[in-house]
Order: sequence, then C-alpha cells, then structure tokens
Amino acid sequence: MIIEYWSDFACPFCYIAVTRMKRALKELEIEDESKIIFKAFRLNPNAKKVPTHTIVESFSRHYYMTMEQAAARVEGICAMARADGLVFNYATARNSNTTDALRLAKLAQSKGNDFGNNFIEKGYIAYFADNLVLADHDVLRGIAADAGLDAAEVDDVLNSDRYLAEVLAEEREAHALGISAVPFFAINGKYGIPGAIEVREMKRILMRAFNEEEEESKVSGMVCGPDGCHPAGRQ
Repeated sequence: MIIEYWSDFACPFCYIAVTRMKRALKELEIEDESKIIFKAFRLNPNAKKVPTHTIVESFSRHYYMTMEQAAARVEGICAMARADGLVFNYATARNSNTTDALRLAKLAQSKGNDFGNNFIEKGYIAYFADNLVLADHDVLRGIAADAGLDAAEVDDVLNSDRYLAEVLAEEREAHALGISAVPFFAINGKYGIPGAIEVREMKRILMRAFNEEEEESKVSGMVCGPDGCHPAGRQ
C-alpha cells in the first residue's frame, strides 16, 4: 500500500498526523506492507532565513489575537502532540524558510525511502523538540550528518539549487489535486485524508484501502503461453 503525504517541516499538524499514521499502520499490523512517501509543500515559500518572531508572536499577528490568546492556542497544539508521545516545544520554535531543508529531504529520499524518512523524522525533531532554525545551513548539515548523508553531497545541494525542481514539482502536483493545506495523505491514489484526524479514523480508511488492494491482487484474467491458454496463476 502506497501512502503519499504532503508536508512542511514547520507544520505542527503534519508531524502529529504522520506520527498517528505510523501508529495506525503498526496497530493494524500492515506497516511492512505499506510505504509512506513524504512530499514537499512549503507553507511559506517567501519566509525569511533568519527568524524575526516567535511562534506565539506569529500567531498573534496572523490571527489578530492577543499574546495570551495566541499562547493558549499554541499550547493546545502542544498538548495534542504530547498526547501522541511527541516532544513538542512549539511555542519556542523559530520559524524560517524551509526550502533548503526540503531540498535535502529530496536528496535523502534519493538514497531510498527509508533513508529519506529517517532524515525527515530528524528534521521534525530538530524543529519542534530542539527549536533549531531549519534555514541555517550548519543546522541542516548537522541533521544530514545524523541521518548518514555524505557531507560533500550535502554541501553541493546547499550551495546550488539541486532538488528545487523536485520540491516545486511536488507542490504543483498537490495544487493539481486540489490540495491547498497540509497535511494531506493520498492512499493508493484513491483515498484522501486531510489533516491530523484520529488514529481510529485513519485505521478505518487504511483497512478499506488495504482490503481493496488485497481483493484486486486476487483478480486474474486469461493468459497464453508456450503450453497454451489458461487463467493466470494456473500452471
């Protein structure tokens, strides 16, 4: 089963949602039959590389809230994430441009999806748990090193526009599918899950997709070979 999801490292509900997705797959005991593929979706392509506001200040400015109201809203998101077992210091996170981080995610994925997912998990942790600035190249080099990426190749990406085309292509794909907010999961190209829904709801949709996949794999038609024509699968 193929599970594609569009996300940005600065999206709190994306980290929560993919954590729930992994839990749902594990509880259903189908994680070995499933593949989760991260796709880039920048929430703010024009964000600055040097942070100018805390998350609470940004909430206050963007949603026209008092600082107290913004702090309460952010704490509610943190509580949700902590309930899912995440270390989540969102109030003190420092938002910045994520384009370079997403380009490195594409580099990591080019080494294999498991390799990519390792880098992506470390990126989430760096932002939400450690409050590192994901536009800082030294920070990105550290995350990449922890994920096992080659230092010279990382520098080559950071000093160029490599993988930018891939990031832009995935954003265009999202827009073509009508996706305007993340997280968004696409399961086997048939089922969509918008947002960080509850695990039980994820499990319901996943099992429907998985069972359909199992049924489709049993469908066979007629084939012809050197020994004549017969139903596929019959020797």
